[in-house]
Amino acid sequence: MSMADDGLEQALVVQAKWQGYSEPGRARSWRERIELNQPEIDALRAAAVPQVAPHVPRAASVALPAAGPAPRIDRRLTPETALANAHAKAALRAFTFLPGNAGVAVAGYLRGAPVAVKDLMGVRDWPLSGGGRAMGRPPAAADAAVVARIRAAGGVPMGLTNLHEFAYGITSDNPHFGRVVNPASDDRIPGGSSGGSAAAIAAGIVRHAIGTDTSGSIRIPAACCGVVGLKPSYDAVPRAGVIDLAYSLDHVGPMARTVDECAELFAAMCALDPVPPWRLDDLRARRVGILTGYFAEPLDADVARAVAEAAAALRQDGARVEETTIEGAALTPAIQLQTIAAEATAFHLDRLRDNGAAFGEDVRVRLETGLFFPAAWYAKAQRLRAAWAAALDAAFERHDVLLCATLRVPAPRIGTSRVDVAGRSIALHTAITGLTLPFNLPGVPALALPWSSTASGVPLSVQLVARRGGDWDLLGVARRLEAASAWQEAHRLTP
Repeated sequence: MSMADDGLEQALVVQAKWQGYSEPGRARSWRERIELNQPEIDALRAAAVPQVAPHVPRAASVALPAAGPAPRIDRRLTPETALANAHAKAALRAFTFLPGNAGVAVAGYLRGAPVAVKDLMGVRDWPLSGGGRAMGRPPAAADAAVVARIRAAGGVPMGLTNLHEFAYGITSDNPHFGRVVNPASDDRIPGGSSGGSAAAIAAGIVRHAIGTDTSGSIRIPAACCGVVGLKPSYDAVPRAGVIDLAYSLDHVGPMARTVDECAELFAAMCALDPVPPWRLDDLRARRVGILTGYFAEPLDADVARAVAEAAAALRQDGARVEETTIEGAALTPAIQLQTIAAEATAFHLDRLRDNGAAFGEDVRVRLETGLFFPAAWYAKAQRLRAAWAAALDAAFERHDVLLCATLRVPAPRIGTSRVDVAGRSIALHTAITGLTLPFNLPGVPALALPWSSTASGVPLSVQLVARRGGDWDLLGVARRLEAASAWQEAHRLTP
């Protein structure tokens, strides 16, 4: 360690004490994490402050669709057979089965479908941990609002899924409850933070699961495991009873085996009765923008090919497809860092001060480094966030739906800290979250759709994005694209 390093660590210790957090033995870990995020820090500091009002998150009003008939879903999967058919490695550490639900006769259009619930939201009388130890595991006194809505539609909570601790990470390698295994490729990360939810679907345990998404935590595991994941418009689904990560970025949404099943669960989450008619007959009236620039460079060759094939399929179905670039996208990781760091550290601050050792090391250090970013950086980030939201709104004046990759690379191998993308070495978090987090900032709906796979069978996913409130139209376009996918054909996913 150089003198400069030593000086920085001493400065961090002083600043931590000034904020009432005395953990001098951890200064090296803080420095290493700050250095990992140095590119985002430098980008934010260099950016000019736009002369716009700061972004204020607003709950979306989701427009009901006016499309074809509602789908009929095959329900031959039952709680009794699901675990018997499950991929054994994924069942281990991905899912906690809570008995007592088998054979329950319920009314509603979900008609007794088993639903896996991310262990970040309350299910009445079941232990709630958030994937960590710092909050204990008290039984939830009541269902989270979204769980209550799913019950009202006839869904049956079947168990709790493992996750990256307190949803603050992308690998779902949980130090308290074990690593989630990816059923699609067990030497690859399952993604996170909703890794257990995606793995439970991919393993055949359930067809429906609930996830949360702050930087991509529904879409990333969906992409890694080969399932469908929808991040709805901001607060289209209520967050009451769900443990916060970053309140202005958090979204609750559905994950499923197919777009049909994802749409059905989304309807329940929105308290709709019945499922609205949302299917599209073709895409002749749709304008699709293929995102270039930041969203296309760099991309793994297999990923780039998947996006090109998906674009061709949209064109074949009648959509008007053209390339488009949105200014300001390259700044979104810097905006996201300052937003999530401030909000997550604020939420956990008392627990961090009183019982820091109860957190896993990777989450603990991320929460601690949130102490070192000035409030002025958060304020600047919210102005830049408003400018990015305006730029995205302008793109939706030209396009109905946007298409890009979900991840820059296929699911990386377990233990990877950096990945090679088209000859460039990129930090894991940058490669995995870079294409998903831009859409959390303005709260627009985005969906990860399995498209094909690599030669070794690792899933390849594309991402569709729509304007705020356009969730049902997004699902309609996604279903048309799904029908053309090599993934659906290979896995016989037609309900």
